[in-house]
Amino acid sequence: MKRNAILVHALLIIGGVVTLFPLLWMVSASFMSNGESVTWPPHLVPHAATLDQYRALFVRLNIGRAFFSSTVIAVVTTLFSLFFNSMAGYAFAKLRFRGRERMFGLLLTALIIPAQVGMLPLFLMMKSMHLVNTYWGVIAPSLASVFGIFLIRQFMLSIPQELLEAARIDGAGELRIYWSVVMPLARPILATLAIFTFMTTWNDFMWPLIVLSSDAHYTLPVAIASLSAEHAVDVELMMAGSVLTVLPVLLLFLFLQRYYIAGLMVGSVKG
Repeated sequence: MKRNAILVHALLIIGGVVTLFPLLWMVSASFMSNGESVTWPPHLVPHAATLDQYRALFVRLNIGRAFFSSTVIAVVTTLFSLFFNSMAGYAFAKLRFRGRERMFGLLLTALIIPAQVGMLPLFLMMKSMHLVNTYWGVIAPSLASVFGIFLIRQFMLSIPQELLEAARIDGAGELRIYWSVVMPLARPILATLAIFTFMTTWNDFMWPLIVLSSDAHYTLPVAIASLSAEHAVDVELMMAGSVLTVLPVLLLFLFLQRYYIAGLMVGSVKG
């Protein structure tokens, strides 16, 4: 048994190293001087660490504008998504109204439809509302999602109905129950949804590319892709841009990791 445990731990360590190596090399290459990452023999640690690549991104290429655009879009989308999805999830889980189950089943069928199928009608809708080439044109389609509603509904089914009935007996309305009773209990699943939503919005490339036409509104993935066309041989510069893309998501995950794991554990045992 001890030998098996050692073997399992060794395989896990090897797997972890293999998984983390590209990320570590990306960070290391971002601090290398031009052309150093493609020298032979290759090396992981820069000979003389430099911030030239980051200076080039923010000063010469003005990537800070795209970073600001991505931050605004991701934060606003995440906050609104938590609000709307939690309200809808609470209604489908705890409120009784005619056609509730049929409506929820109809929503679930949307999960099997590829997102790319809806991009053309979505673009036409944004165009009719004069939201093309605006932040709201990127944000609006993600204000609520079937996955978010489903995730929160499944969690809220685990909240005891007796708790809500006691609040109603004390005179609390549905909005007060939702905000003061249900929302504090739903922190783990809200943190899980926040991570999913922020990651999806921050890393989204296709929809911002379609709806945004001005460099002033480009998000970070779109801006990095446009840079790669002009600076394809600047590996170190591209790695610095990749670090800027990955870092906020990684920090958010580490900050909300405790709630994220709790939300997944609860969601795994509730049907």
